[in-house]
Amino acid sequence: MTNEELWKAVLGEMELSLTRANFTTWFKNTSVLSKDKNAVIVSVPNGFIKEWLENKFNKKILESIRNQSPEIREIRYTIGRPKIELAKHDFSNVILERELESRSNIEVDKDVDKATNLNKKYTFESFIVGSNNELAHAACLAVTKSLGKLYNPLFLYGGVGLGKTHLLQAMGNKLLIEGNPKSILYISAERFTASILEALVHRTIEDLKSKYSQLDLLMIDDIQFIAGKEKTQDIIFSTFNELYGRNKQIVLSSDRPPQAIPALEERLRSRFEGGMIADIGIPDFETRLAILKQKSNEKNYDFDEETLTYIATHIQNNVRELEGALNRVGAFSQIYNRIPDIKEVKNILNTYLSSPYRKTSPQSILKAVADFYSISGSDLIKRSRKKEVVKPRQIAMFLLREETKLSFPEIGQKLGGRDHSTVIHACEKIKSELSVDEPLKQELVLIRERVYNSFEK
Repeated sequence: MTNEELWKAVLGEMELSLTRANFTTWFKNTSVLSKDKNAVIVSVPNGFIKEWLENKFNKKILESIRNQSPEIREIRYTIGRPKIELAKHDFSNVILERELESRSNIEVDKDVDKATNLNKKYTFESFIVGSNNELAHAACLAVTKSLGKLYNPLFLYGGVGLGKTHLLQAMGNKLLIEGNPKSILYISAERFTASILEALVHRTIEDLKSKYSQLDLLMIDDIQFIAGKEKTQDIIFSTFNELYGRNKQIVLSSDRPPQAIPALEERLRSRFEGGMIADIGIPDFETRLAILKQKSNEKNYDFDEETLTYIATHIQNNVRELEGALNRVGAFSQIYNRIPDIKEVKNILNTYLSSPYRKTSPQSILKAVADFYSISGSDLIKRSRKKEVVKPRQIAMFLLREETKLSFPEIGQKLGGRDHSTVIHACEKIKSELSVDEPLKQELVLIRERVYNSFEK
């Protein structure tokens, strides 16, 4: 495997776990400069990104590299000239999709406004409305007609790849298209944090706070990433108060509702909950099919109804996965210059479709639960009755029962030797709450995503 192929494989895995904005922020213009028996040298465009990759993503990048080259033990980052041109590949299924995704990212950059960070492709017109997102869509549309006066803040939450970023940016783009002379900024929470760190280094933090406080519309994506970051939370708190006090609009998105974000200061949690909260769920079949038809038209794919129906039936988790499956089939069509029949479509998507259904393990479930709630794996096993541990432990018991079919006594043994009656109570409690607690339902979807994604890497 060449250096370029190795890094493209890494980028493909990183993109699946990050929002497009975050991926572009931290991995644009990076490449592998060289590789020896034990180490890889990665080129980055500046010192700030070098520090961020070393501290934030190094472990995950190393895991990804070792999936391709097990002998690698170390990554060294150096500020150097990036390689941005794409080479042609031998199009196996995995490489083929990553090539298309890489190309699409470069195309996206051209559509991003540097002043607002808005991608002009994200509009309300290109957003497919279904029962899973109609409330969030309506709220966003309403906000554009009455900034700061109707729903402030507006807080959207939902799983990965369900359209939160699209809706946020559609709001800003609608105002720009209508010639609304407002000061608008869309920014990911990680990029927001990065700007704060940079300002602290250069002692320009007051200038940064002043810049944010002058906005008419501030949209922060993936706000859950500020959890545990005290300085970032301080500045968001002061910015929030400044904007709110002047009736300026604040819109936030997260993969979970405010009360489920761990290590979030209570003063921020209460403000996030002070406006309107709207969830975005998993799209139903009709919505998935409509999305595929729209994406096919955008990409000039000429697939028949049977092909699109097959994809919509078997890809159910999110829009990003739908588009990824469509890209696989589209790549086949472009390479061989013909439309694949349904048998070929099934073969093309066979690996893609089967991966979410791989048998999981108790260890992966416990790790996913612990990571999601920002606690340690040992916390799940200890005899602690702290509120922040009890709920995750009950969820772990429920998922172990649902996903692995272990007996109640076996689950009790996995969690510190607890009695089977404790496990039964936990499973029944979570099952009962799922019927009325939509945030809990979303949390379980996200935890399951983590479990299955751990098997794909």
